[in-house]
Amino acid sequence: MEVLKVKIGDRSVGDGEPCLIVAEAGANHNRDLSMGKELIDVAAEAGADAVKFQTYSAETLYSKKTPKFTYLEKTTTKDTWQLIKDIELPREWQAELQAWAHKRGIAFFSSPFDYRAVDELDALGVPAFKIASFEIVDLPLIDYAAAKGRPMILSTGLATYEDIHDAVATCRGAGNQNIVLLQCASLYPAPARRINLRAMETMRRAFGVPVGLSDHTTGIHVAGAAVAMGACAVEKHFTLSRGLPGPDHPFAIEPGELKEMVRQIRDIEAALGDGQKVGPAPEEAEMHQKARRSLIAARIIPKGTRIERDMIAIKRPGFGIRPKLIDLVVGRVARTDIEEDTVLTWDLL
Repeated sequence: MEVLKVKIGDRSVGDGEPCLIVAEAGANHNRDLSMGKELIDVAAEAGADAVKFQTYSAETLYSKKTPKFTYLEKTTTKDTWQLIKDIELPREWQAELQAWAHKRGIAFFSSPFDYRAVDELDALGVPAFKIASFEIVDLPLIDYAAAKGRPMILSTGLATYEDIHDAVATCRGAGNQNIVLLQCASLYPAPARRINLRAMETMRRAFGVPVGLSDHTTGIHVAGAAVAMGACAVEKHFTLSRGLPGPDHPFAIEPGELKEMVRQIRDIEAALGDGQKVGPAPEEAEMHQKARRSLIAARIIPKGTRIERDMIAIKRPGFGIRPKLIDLVVGRVARTDIEEDTVLTWDLL
């Protein structure tokens, strides 16, 4: 199978590389710059690779006639346009947030939702453009972003194969081959039964690009499962507290959960190994010697005795003759007196 990799910033993302863990701050800054910086601090301290915000304006994102979303009825009484207007990321913050992220040793980028956002983020030198699921059908925006030459990360919530094909073809048509697709269920929160992790491999084979997961489930276990199934990137919404006001806080994970998710993902990567079965690892040497089974004298065997099957037990430890060779032992003659429970070795026979 072809090895698929994309360069994002100073690291490779894809087959055989550590998962790119993106802490999605989104709109959870609540238009408070200090909160935005605190979110960056949390992401950095958790060990995430990148922190991501979202850059949009209500005027270019939603019609004022857009109906309210059912899932937000319990969190706000505002109409959709006003809600979005009230949680916009002030664009003048972007350079300051990026500088803060770099100070904390974590990559910064943001999802552009309009052409101005693409230009602003490109001027900042972000390592990639992330296109949200709902924007995957905005081919002119994708073309504009892809033409900048930066890696493109495309979420695929709600998307059909046709939608994904069109978006990927648009990137490639703009001369950009550096594409990552993220499986996604566009529900907030998303139930596990709608995640469809197996679609990652389907997209990998169909489009020949690295794949990952944009995870809107509650908890952190699905993200870990995605990595076990080959996700090269995981994006997860996080918040300082699910009790904060705003549309994205209730389904986001909190700082302790983010840190634990990163820990679990790194453990899962380590546990995957290289797939080879070559016997005991160096750390297992003692167990291999003492806890495996081998051939043991079942009773006293005087010198000169011809060994019979009932004189042999198969017990631990394991530094004696291997059990599968028992038929080669039966019929041999004891060279010396053998005490009961002696570990049988060839020099005794």
